[in-house]
Amino acid sequence: MKQTAQLLFKNRRPGETVFLKEYERAGGYLGLKQALREMQPKQICELVKNSGLRGRGGAGFPTGLKWSFFPADKPAPKYLVCNCDEMEPGTYKDGELLQADPHQLVEGMIISAYALQADTGYIFIRYAYREQFANLQRAIAEATEAGYLGKDILGSGFSFELHVHGSAGRYILGEETALLNGLEGVRPNPRSKPPFPAVRGLFGRPTTVNNVETLSNIQHIVTGGAARFRDLALTVDGAGTKLYGLSGHLERTECFELPVGISLREIIDEYGGGVWRGRRFKSCLPGGASTPFLTSADLDVQLDYQTLEAVGSRFGTGGVTVFDDRTCMVAATLNLIRFFARESCGWCTPCRDGLPLVAWLLEKIEHGDGTRDDLQLLKSQYSNISGNSFCALAEGAMGPVDGLLRHFEQELVDHIEKGRCPFS
Repeated sequence: MKQTAQLLFKNRRPGETVFLKEYERAGGYLGLKQALREMQPKQICELVKNSGLRGRGGAGFPTGLKWSFFPADKPAPKYLVCNCDEMEPGTYKDGELLQADPHQLVEGMIISAYALQADTGYIFIRYAYREQFANLQRAIAEATEAGYLGKDILGSGFSFELHVHGSAGRYILGEETALLNGLEGVRPNPRSKPPFPAVRGLFGRPTTVNNVETLSNIQHIVTGGAARFRDLALTVDGAGTKLYGLSGHLERTECFELPVGISLREIIDEYGGGVWRGRRFKSCLPGGASTPFLTSADLDVQLDYQTLEAVGSRFGTGGVTVFDDRTCMVAATLNLIRFFARESCGWCTPCRDGLPLVAWLLEKIEHGDGTRDDLQLLKSQYSNISGNSFCALAEGAMGPVDGLLRHFEQELVDHIEKGRCPFS
């Protein structure tokens, strides 16, 4: 495998977790010292904006632009929240990062809080990440003892406290306003927007919510500069590296830190070891379970936000799930839709009623009981649900359905005409 620049995984060791002493030896907390001693909060916000960093949690919204909406000059309390819910199938990068190097997130959050002038932070973490939860608790305790957290950090006059909160464990909590409700201890339905969290967030106060990988990049931008961060990408519009979690029908399923803009073919062949068992590539989800399928015609596409949107998919979380040529794409889509239908909060009709209907239609077709009318109803449900739900859960759930209808409609027809799954 080719050696590429490692920022987020530079301290990664198989089966090990890096804590304070080793983290400091590798340059840890130099970014925090530089930020507090040499930079004003607005300078850091501008630096992050110029770096081109986009949110790594799935939506890809520019981080610096998101920060610009935050009223840093308002009086406390103000909150910085880290989203580590990470329950989307095919996505596991944040768990890998926190297993390897929890101080990296802690430092990134302190710098970010200083830039936003937030005084309290929460890390909202998936219930199943028990080891990562313990890693973060230890890292926070070590950082506090070393003077990197708490009152008057490093004599700068800036104070920040950080807490870890374990999720009760539902996918909807990955939606940032549902997450805030979960933190407050109320039913985690998404909130109506506006007002956005930057205006009225956690406990009714200004709040910014960012992903683990996003926040872990901040100290590297501070120490290396915006231009260096942009130059790490292989595309003009890209910036930085990305954690790609490989899964599915590959010889090697691991998480790799690679440049934004690497080609799908290279990531499959060079890092994934190729399609398993000598089989051929058929399709993949390029960015987690809520992204539309790509096909063999897209193997040379560069994995970046704009380029993937141009071919009808999304970069998402960078979770690349590969399917071989013996895979039934109807069954694969059904498996995903069952998950999304189960994880709906039930708040709005398109999601609560539409997703189970889509699952039922796919079940009929997969089991050989489908008709041409069912196929037409499936198409109409795609149109009815897309863009009409209260939050992005149903919209994301339609990603695989979109890919199925655009690229594999003939498989749906074959199921109907033959009265069975052709791949069984």
